[in-house]
Amino acid sequence: MFSLLKKPTRAKVRPPETVKRAHWVGERALPLTIRENGRATRITLRIEPGGRALNLTVPLGLRKGEIENFLDRHQGWLVARLSSFSDDNPVRIGGSIQLRGIDHRIEHTGNLRGLTEALQIDDENILKVSGLEDHLGRRLATFLKKEARRDLEALVARHAASIRKPVVSISLKDTRSRWGSCSWDGRLSFSWRIVMAPPLVIDYLAAHEVAHLQEMNHGPKFWSLCQDLCPQMDDARKWLKKHGSHLHALDFD
Repeated sequence: MFSLLKKPTRAKVRPPETVKRAHWVGERALPLTIRENGRATRITLRIEPGGRALNLTVPLGLRKGEIENFLDRHQGWLVARLSSFSDDNPVRIGGSIQLRGIDHRIEHTGNLRGLTEALQIDDENILKVSGLEDHLGRRLATFLKKEARRDLEALVARHAASIRKPVVSISLKDTRSRWGSCSWDGRLSFSWRIVMAPPLVIDYLAAHEVAHLQEMNHGPKFWSLCQDLCPQMDDARKWLKKHGSHLHALDFD
């Protein structure tokens, strides 16, 4: 008896696709090319020289929703990087940045020594910066980091006490894709740039990360707890979504 064995049929592999469309970064619409790559294991985002266009390489068959989520998460990073192609940077003598949601004009004292401080002179809010002019951005960043730590340590202590959860440490970083994080062992991390936002937004960020000490997820229980800790949560989230990219874009280097 003879039997004929059929060769197994191979599933047809769809060829990689390339999609071109526009992507809004702040108030700019940039050409975006999305290329599938069969060898890619992760998403890679590249800005073309001069900030003229964006290129995204993605694994074959990646869902559209995952691509959109990736772009949303990196919006702040894109705004920050693209700002380097613009001459309009407010972090300069005579420029203006916000401290706790209030505009402050940057003024250089001309002195090589002295503290950076926020003052109100004749109803005008001023950030006085000493040292070399070339170090102005760095000194401002140091000042903002110090102010952010003062605010966040007080807010975190209050929120953590209300849910009776210990905080191991608080660190401040200059992250461009997220505002804060919470580790499983109680270590909280924040972007010091949040101190430029209004107080209710700073409070929300502290409450958000403290809530993760109890709920290490973004489920309904987490958002309910976050709302209890920060009743103005919705307003703060709207502000951060609308203005957060601008804070990330400021160049202190």
